[in-house]
Amino acid sequence: MNPNSSEEEALPIPIAIASISLSLSNLLPSHFLSPPRQIFTPTNSLRIPSQISSLSISSALSPSPTKPFFKSTLSANPLQNPLTLNPLRPSNPSSAAALRRASVVWFRNDLRVHDNECLAAANNESMSVLPVYCFDPRDYGKSTSGFDKTGPYRATFLIESVSDLRKNLQSRGSDLVVRIGRPETVLLELVKAVGAEAVYVHKEVSNDEVKAEEKIEEVMKDEGVEVKSFWGSTLYHLDDLPFRLEEMPSNYGGFKDKVKGLEVRKTIEALDRLVGLPTRGDVETGEIPSLVDLGLNPNATMGQNGKTTANASLVGGETEALQRLRNFAAECKEKPHNGVKDGTNNSIYGANFSCKISPWLAMGCLSPRSMFDELKKSASSMISAVSNKKDGAGGSSDTGMNWLMYELLWRDFFRFITRKYSCVKKHSDAPVTACTGAAA
Repeated sequence: MNPNSSEEEALPIPIAIASISLSLSNLLPSHFLSPPRQIFTPTNSLRIPSQISSLSISSALSPSPTKPFFKSTLSANPLQNPLTLNPLRPSNPSSAAALRRASVVWFRNDLRVHDNECLAAANNESMSVLPVYCFDPRDYGKSTSGFDKTGPYRATFLIESVSDLRKNLQSRGSDLVVRIGRPETVLLELVKAVGAEAVYVHKEVSNDEVKAEEKIEEVMKDEGVEVKSFWGSTLYHLDDLPFRLEEMPSNYGGFKDKVKGLEVRKTIEALDRLVGLPTRGDVETGEIPSLVDLGLNPNATMGQNGKTTANASLVGGETEALQRLRNFAAECKEKPHNGVKDGTNNSIYGANFSCKISPWLAMGCLSPRSMFDELKKSASSMISAVSNKKDGAGGSSDTGMNWLMYELLWRDFFRFITRKYSCVKKHSDAPVTACTGAAA
């Protein structure tokens, strides 16, 4: 295996926090910086084409061995069309010897191609990449209390999000392998099939998700496969916090004071073109399951007229998330907060204020940093409009933008505190107790 490539550190964006709202007037625009390409040109070395199935030099002098045939049995719905996409050569062929031949990207709650450090790192460090999503059976069925672990509405939203992710990957020259099965079993099977040298994954926060990460690390260690973990579910990066996670304040006020003035890392732009899929292993992409395949009743989301009874406007996926975010930012820019004069609230401000984008954040169809970047594009005009109000109501900090930033901070707090207690072996304190006092 090749040594780990260094992780590109993103440029920060300064943000000042005042009281419970954030001021965006002094934020600098962010620009994407492509990670530097590795140049490695050894003398008298043999350049190995990306399609070769063995790294042995002797294979160039003898007939190539028969390509092993491997077909997954974990998909509930066998695929009709096998994968035929060939890996793309790196744009700089001289660096090919320094790249991994094949890697696997395990998608979880990061169903997007923009601001996805796992996907970007895997593509920069590998000659071929296999993106994978697993519908874990343990996330479905009934809980001990008799309720659905995942209800039909959430499952429908997830299915739509996975389907949109596949389309976005296909449009960039890749694809998404979908399986129904436990990740530790599915990923091990796929790693062996394609000869992957590493698995790229975003860390999560809940106890079950942390256990799943540990299980993957355990099985991959036995196979000599590296697991490269990244953090990408919060506005502030875990590594940038001014305290160790185990020393994190257990109330929001303490957390807010600690992160005051902390800089937000720059987002990672979506790659226009991804490296291709591994040709080894004859891996089938698999069909995206239906509600029935996941053990759910599809009629639960239908009314008597055969149409969806609720959440009809909640279409899952990165494409929908980005469009909603742009629409919301444009609406904020066109309708600056003028205060409440007649006892009614603006459609996006006041007591009923909401951008209604939480479901996409939860699934990772949209990253908090991308949301931050999109909103701050309109921040200058928003702040200018508020400061020029004749009646002076609200003040420059009373904008929808700042309120959203305040909400993103709360979201960060709960995710960090959940991760803190999920990683603790002892049970001296419970996260529920810690979070209950956060509102004080």
